[in-house]
Parts: sequence; structure tokens; C-alpha cells
Amino acid sequence: MGGFLVALVFVVVLFLLMGVRVVRQGYVYTIERLGKFTLAAEPGLHLIIPFIDRVGQKVNMMEQVLDIPGQEIITKDNAMVGVDAVVFFQVLDAGKAAYEVHNLYMSIMALTTTNLRTVMGAMDLDETLSKRDEINARLLSVVDHATSPWGVKITRVEIKDIRPPMDISEAMARQMKAERLKRAEILEAEGERASKILRAEGDKQSQILAAEGRRESAFRDAEAREREAEAEARATQMVSQAIAESGAQAINYFVAQKYTEAVGKFATSPNAKTILFPVEATQLMGTLGGIGELAKEALGNGGGSGGGNAPGQPAPPRRPVTPRPSVPPSAGGQ
Repeated sequence: MGGFLVALVFVVVLFLLMGVRVVRQGYVYTIERLGKFTLAAEPGLHLIIPFIDRVGQKVNMMEQVLDIPGQEIITKDNAMVGVDAVVFFQVLDAGKAAYEVHNLYMSIMALTTTNLRTVMGAMDLDETLSKRDEINARLLSVVDHATSPWGVKITRVEIKDIRPPMDISEAMARQMKAERLKRAEILEAEGERASKILRAEGDKQSQILAAEGRRESAFRDAEAREREAEAEARATQMVSQAIAESGAQAINYFVAQKYTEAVGKFATSPNAKTILFPVEATQLMGTLGGIGELAKEALGNGGGSGGGNAPGQPAPPRRPVTPRPSVPPSAGGQ
């Protein structure tokens, strides 16, 4: 009797242990009763009826990444390109993901591949290379709508790589190089044009300033000549007045003064080592004598405390100057 009770207790404990299930975090277990889905077990401790209930599938509820293998796709302009992509998805309904589709991963991969061919096949090669965001958005919309009955949410579809053929890659490289050379030549031409415009503008301003300077200089020169002419006119008027008042004596004085200055310039000239006088010494002596007589008369008329004549007395008679015999011109002096 005691052995039977021990055996019964052992069977009961074993039965209970067979009915205990622990679901890990991030997973959901589907519970099937007699082959029919009845419960989605959330993470935690669960009790099931052994031999009646069983765990059907262990569904991963975390966001997952599915790598789409490289595909050869023909574009709208008949260019063959290789494309790689990735799909990010998350299971929202474990029951649908387990029982609405067979082999969820293969189904998502096949669906993405076919829609990738459809979307990129309707585009030219240039569009496939430049409109990746548009391709990603269209794929996301189509694949997410197709997988929604499976209890799956497609969060993102990304194109990893697009590989055009080698000859097309070389042609694109040459095109890019030509385009950059064209841009460089355009920029260089624009810079040269701007430089010429600025240089012409500078020349224009320089010529304007130079013309204004010449105009100002001409104005100043004209004003200086006008003032010089006025001074010359006043000097001429004063000389004429002096000649009118003093007669031949003033003329002799001015002529003697200019003559003496001219002879003095010959002596002070730095380039003259030999001086020829085409004049007679008697004429120079007579000129100096005339200047002396003029000076005496001026001093005598003024009257001073020196040896001049007393007031009321007649002036002494002028001694005539006897001209000396002519002397031949000098041969020159050092």
C-alpha cells in the first residue's frame, strides 16, 4: 500500500512538471489543444494539460532583419544591374504569423524580391541610381500591405547596393569627368570675364581721374600765365612811366643793367671754359660810366649831409667822357 502511494505521488508530480512551461522574454508560444490553436502564451510561467495541450511554435516578437540576396534586374532602358537589399520587420500577431503563412522568412524574401524587380524594372538606369529613397518607399508600401494578413509589420526596406555593368560604369565615369571639366572651364571663363570687367572698370576710373587731373593742371597753368601776364603788364607800365618821367637816363639804366647781367651769365655758366666777347671794352667802360653818372645825379638831387652842393648853388658842370681808342676783341679767357 505504501509503495502504491509513493508511485502515485511520483506520477502526479511528473504530470505537473510536464504541464509547466516558461516563455522567454521577446517570444510568444502558440498553445495547441488537440492540434488546434487555442492560446498565445506571453512571456512568463504557464500551465498546460500534458498530452492534451502542447507548444506549437515559438514566435520571435522582436524586430528582425532579413537579408535579400543579390538580384540581377533589367531596367527600363535594358541595362542589367545587380541589387542587394535588406528588410526590417516585426511580428505583431503570433497566431497569424504561425498559421496564416508557411515559412514566414522565405515568404517575405520572395515577396520583396519580386516587388524589387517590378519597381526597379519600371525605371531607367539613371533613376535607379539617383532615386533610392523613392524605391525604398515604394517597396515598403507594397510589401507591408502584402504581409499585413500575416500579422507582420514591415518597418523598413533599404537598398544596400546597386551594381551597374562594367562598361556602363566606365561610361558614367567618363561622363562625370567631362561634366566636371565643363564646369571647371565655365568657372574659369566666368572668373576671367569678371577680371576683365574689373580691370576695364579700373582703367576707366584711372582715365577719368587722369583727365580730371589734366583739366585741373591746365586750369592752374592758365591761371599762372594770366597772373604772370598781369605782372608783366604792371612791370611794363611802371617802366613806361619811369621812361616818361626820366627820359633817356632811365633807358640807359635799364639797358646797362640787362647788359651787365648778360655778361655775368657768361662767366657763371658751368659749360663755358672759353668766353668770347663780341663787344669793345670801351663800350663796357662807357656803359659803366653812364651808370655812375646816373647814380651821382640821383644822389645830388636827393641832397644829403655828405659832399653834395649846398642849397641854392648851381650844380657843377658835367665833365664830358672822352671815348678811348677801340681795343680789338679779346681772344678769350679761361
